[in-house]
Amino acid sequence: MRRTLEDFALPEHHLGPAVRRVLLYPPSRREPVELASDRDEFRVADMAGIYAYALSEARRAGARVRLGVRYPVGGVTARFTIGADGARSTVARRLGLDVNRRMIVGAEEVFPVQSTGAPAFHCVLDPRLAPGYLAWLVDDGTHAHVGLAGRPDRLAAPLPRLLRSFRDGFAATPAPAGPVRRRGGPIPVGGVLRRIVSTEGLLVGDAAGAVSPLTAGGLDPCLRLSRLAATVTGDYLRTGDSAVLRHYDGAALRARFRGRLVLRDILSRVGNPATVELAFRLLRTPPGRAAAARLLFADGSFPDTASRAVGHAELRDSC
Repeated sequence: MRRTLEDFALPEHHLGPAVRRVLLYPPSRREPVELASDRDEFRVADMAGIYAYALSEARRAGARVRLGVRYPVGGVTARFTIGADGARSTVARRLGLDVNRRMIVGAEEVFPVQSTGAPAFHCVLDPRLAPGYLAWLVDDGTHAHVGLAGRPDRLAAPLPRLLRSFRDGFAATPAPAGPVRRRGGPIPVGGVLRRIVSTEGLLVGDAAGAVSPLTAGGLDPCLRLSRLAATVTGDYLRTGDSAVLRHYDGAALRARFRGRLVLRDILSRVGNPATVELAFRLLRTPPGRAAAARLLFADGSFPDTASRAVGHAELRDSC
């Protein structure tokens, strides 16, 4: 998303063309609501390439990296552990911190395309297909991401079957121009967890519930929370003062998600396609379109932790 690209130095060669158009479809998939921004709002990232880039940067900075090992690592002790091990975090349980209870499950296919149209982000809201969330297609002219996610207790069929049905039945889906990669898993949507730090370690990313409860976007929250986590961890390890850990307060961050948590509750309970079709009548009005544009294009997906990080750095320097 634009806010991420403005605030973090992601490698340009791992980012696709900019996307400015979003199309929202009701269950009938007729008369989609099209929203357009005058700014570059989204870019599809090659996450495998970004992970590899981050790994090389960590090694260059002196980090020792061991891949393919289970936690806890035998024979290895740690003064402080940072858990970035996903929605079902083992680190969280071992440290006695909060764990995610509210999750949706998703699946996605990614493949190269040869498109000629303008890049677009298609979102289909259909509780029969993706209960409690949505199905999506992002086509930036270079790659396509086709996926869906929903409440696991209300899925009408196994995820792969639902995804195949959506991909083959959605008119906007482009033909693959190369190999198809598949991925999937749980996505926490309960907001930032309250207890995400102790004197033994802390949680970041999905492990901390740092995902937008409504949109399920996780990269921007992960980067912002990780920036704060790095500063707080540095302060604590340098000073030994456990008081600095109080600045890594999941409850305070969670409070910023009240509105989105309410919307998440509403979306999770919608099970009738007719209700969604009725909601689209409102969405097509000027106030409805304005509200949707604000939700999709605004800067408030996750609290900015930069000012907090600066304050902690000053605390560290004074100790």
